[in-house]
Amino acid sequence: MKSIQLVAHRVLEPRELPMPPDPGPGELLIRLRAVGICGSDMHWYLEGGIGASKAVYPQILGHEPAGEVAAVGAGVHNFRAGNRVALEPSITCGRCEFCRAGKHNNCVSSVFMGSPQMFGLFREYAVIPADNAVLIPDSMSFTDATIIEPVAVILHVLELAPVRLGETVAVMGAGPIGLLVASMARISGASKIFVADRVAHRLRMAESMGADVAVETPRLQQAVMDHTRGRGVDIVFDAAAKLETIHTAFAVARLSGRVVLIGIPSEPDLPLDLNIAMAKELNLQTIKRSNHNAHGAIDLLQSGRIPAGLVTHEPGLDVTPQAFETLAAYADGVGKMVIRID
Repeated sequence: MKSIQLVAHRVLEPRELPMPPDPGPGELLIRLRAVGICGSDMHWYLEGGIGASKAVYPQILGHEPAGEVAAVGAGVHNFRAGNRVALEPSITCGRCEFCRAGKHNNCVSSVFMGSPQMFGLFREYAVIPADNAVLIPDSMSFTDATIIEPVAVILHVLELAPVRLGETVAVMGAGPIGLLVASMARISGASKIFVADRVAHRLRMAESMGADVAVETPRLQQAVMDHTRGRGVDIVFDAAAKLETIHTAFAVARLSGRVVLIGIPSEPDLPLDLNIAMAKELNLQTIKRSNHNAHGAIDLLQSGRIPAGLVTHEPGLDVTPQAFETLAAYADGVGKMVIRID
């Protein structure tokens, strides 16, 4: 079967893989049909790792998949061949302290697809636990189904740091995650939403996804203070994870406000100045993946309340290397990139 493999720093190549074995008990064989490119995929590609975790070549990226059930293993009764599914990319044990507490995203023995632990989904077929699959409606395209995973992440973000009716919100970074945050903050009842980025076409996308004010990052602080009469915003979501954006988040948050760190830093050591955060008594919240939020994500996507237009490109599997370079260059008006596997 076809696959796209990361074989060296910033080098993706098509490689043939043997077909997976028949699914074992409790497993499904999935025919992949579409896989979104996530910001974390770009970290593996551009930087050769995420934090202390380094790429192990060859590595297959991709953890935002949708596809069809091709075969069902013994003991699986809630799926059949031909079912259309999305996949949860983190395989968890269900037995550890954190799984039992409902914090599956912190499972001590989790295995994450697309990391050095396990091949990801930029390939034609994969065997996965049936517990990691969720049925998608017949009316939902495979492309739209790839958005389930990032929407699930934002739903978990909002579990930890909800946007309350009438609150003011700032979003640092207008990539797909930042755009989804803006859209879902609007759904939550935010009274005014500011979005900052350095890429002009992303700011235009932010306006269409729910932002009231979309400005270049260096101009955000002045814009927020002008619109809030110097108060600052109630909550800031940082989806860029740059030193500049995190410090700006601290600066634009109001006294006793909240700052939510969603993005993954590119730098291994980020020299944050916490003095302003402490002077304001800011509440800092981090986030790790989603936490079994796929069903809520499907319901939200089916409701039509998230504006269309997030996905701008749908190239085929064979041109995945070029797709990564387009994203790296912020070229061609790219928003969300979804790889089709025909």
